[in-house]
Amino acid sequence: MTKKLYYSDPTCKEWETTITKVEKVDDSYLVTLKETAFYPEGGGQPYDTGTIGSLDVVDVFERDGEVFHKVTSEPATDTVVHCKIDWNRRFDHTQQHTGQHLLSAVLIELFDYQTVSFHLGTDSTTIDVTAQELTEQEIIQVEEMVNQYIYDNKQINTYFVTKEEMEALRLRKTPDVTEPIRIVEIEGIDLSACCGTHINQTGELGIIKIIKTEKQKGNVRIHFKCGKRALVDYQQSSKLIGELAYYISGTRENVMNHLVKIESENKQLQKQMELLKEENHHYQALQLVQEHTSPIMFIHFDDISFKEIQGLARAVLKDADKLVIFTTANENKLFVAHNGSINLHCGKFFKQELAAFQGKGGGNANSAQAGFSNANDMKKFATYLREKVGL
Repeated sequence: MTKKLYYSDPTCKEWETTITKVEKVDDSYLVTLKETAFYPEGGGQPYDTGTIGSLDVVDVFERDGEVFHKVTSEPATDTVVHCKIDWNRRFDHTQQHTGQHLLSAVLIELFDYQTVSFHLGTDSTTIDVTAQELTEQEIIQVEEMVNQYIYDNKQINTYFVTKEEMEALRLRKTPDVTEPIRIVEIEGIDLSACCGTHINQTGELGIIKIIKTEKQKGNVRIHFKCGKRALVDYQQSSKLIGELAYYISGTRENVMNHLVKIESENKQLQKQMELLKEENHHYQALQLVQEHTSPIMFIHFDDISFKEIQGLARAVLKDADKLVIFTTANENKLFVAHNGSINLHCGKFFKQELAAFQGKGGGNANSAQAGFSNANDMKKFATYLREKVGL
């Protein structure tokens, strides 16, 4: 059985050992070692990567107590090899995992919110907790306490106990496992059963920052970052705020006020633009009604948006009882409408006929719209619609 250095010597980055077994599985090989510091996936923590000799380790898992290392080329058995783990990846996982223990303990201490799930992702880490919501003030309280425990640099101890010994401990959550049971203890703060890797003192976490919260199946999901991830996130956020301040010729402190002002001005401009568009549509509609005297107004536009032809069609129908068929080459879309004066249920017609022209869309009694993959199908459908109505 492989000696698990990730427990006995958790800071081990490089070591020499012997390959004890090689098993071919599909296009890969599973290697077992006499000693390993490669952590296998488990307890919510991803596996380690690195090298065994010259071979890249692409997966590590545990089966029946044995640790298997997946590589893509065949090594020789009984060979002494130099092994090295990707320490940046390991230490990141270790920070996030320990940070989760500390954060979960603080949530219980402050509000009795229990952690029901944990996921260590590549960007942020999440826990789901038994809360209906987590207010902004509660988030501040949690961050202040959890980071104070980091400043206190509490000792973190790991050890194995029997099932009987475990029952005498006040664990945050009692596991349904058999012995041996590994305990992770944050001095005076948390006592949990856990198979993952952890740092030695809370100070090694650096900082914990809650990024966002969201509701998740009756609970609250908390996204957070620890250590280097939190530092990188702060660097990116600081850079962004600095660029925004430079862009508005202001300071970091008044960026939000400027954005609120810009948004307010933008809304006013949008309202003015909409009024101007309505006026323009009204004058365009009057001209179109004068130019097109037949009951069907069939016009193709080359360079205006679908939204524009919808507005123009509605303006026409305020002044005339017509069937309007407008198409635009800009998006290969068609809009048909009338004001109730035409005996045509637009939505039903589209549902019955549109598929034959490779179009997609729908509508109601007085209007409908459709999109096409090419202009040719759109024009064919428009012509067919015009002929079918027969006005």
